[in-house]
Amino acid sequence: MSLASLQPSPRNNPAREGNRWAGCVSVLVPVYNEAAHVDELLRAIHASPVKKEIIIVDDGSTDGTREKLRSMPLSDDVTVVFHEKNCGKGAAIRTALEYARGEYVLIQDSDLEYDPQDYAALLRPLEQGEADVVYGVRPDRPERGLRFFLGAKLLTHLTNLLYGAGIHDEATCYKVFRRSLLAQITLRCRRFEFCPEVTAKLCRMGKHIAEVPVSYTPRSAGEGKKIRHSDGWLAIWTLLRHRLSRRGLWANPLDGAQPRAPFPVSFVRLPPE
Repeated sequence: MSLASLQPSPRNNPAREGNRWAGCVSVLVPVYNEAAHVDELLRAIHASPVKKEIIIVDDGSTDGTREKLRSMPLSDDVTVVFHEKNCGKGAAIRTALEYARGEYVLIQDSDLEYDPQDYAALLRPLEQGEADVVYGVRPDRPERGLRFFLGAKLLTHLTNLLYGAGIHDEATCYKVFRRSLLAQITLRCRRFEFCPEVTAKLCRMGKHIAEVPVSYTPRSAGEGKKIRHSDGWLAIWTLLRHRLSRRGLWANPLDGAQPRAPFPVSFVRLPPE
């Protein structure tokens, strides 16, 4: 199906939702300079045997990713959004949430470190009513590099110390939520602090985070991994700050509307109704 440039028109109005989206997972895919991999990534997501929609937010790519997304034949379950400029992973997730319609929300990085074949296992605790949020726990792979490995361990231990979370991988990309749960949280993240922010706020709400082991093939900075030292310090500050913040500043009522993400969008491709 060809792409069509449309005015931004978020489609998460509860009045328009129904059983069509029950059991469906909205796969949110922040993308930045992944022209070499975006087609392979989409094939891998499509191959996952779960009911899903895919929402891609290109966060100001300059390497031809946008042109590739415009020219690719996309299926009817794919939404594509372009940020006018690079705003960060957290910003891309917040924008993608405006278009999500599924019962569940899953975060998928674009760097092929994680395997979409794990979706079914990640969704199972939610489908069986055992949890409202699930994190995918990565194996301790030495190929991750000592800096990334120790940084992830530090963030996990700090989360458990501050919030009593009892989890094993705070920084994992694979986080899956009931969309109704995320609607109760106001997100302020712009970069990689999405993970500590959402984790801190869920813990403050008293939510138990279920965990499922997942596959993981690390990518180095030379291969395009984009997280930096400064993101680690920001993650630590985010965990500390939200331990002391007033819940009333970020908790939405059950029937509250999530504030619109304030990031300029230059292009939207919506699938047909």
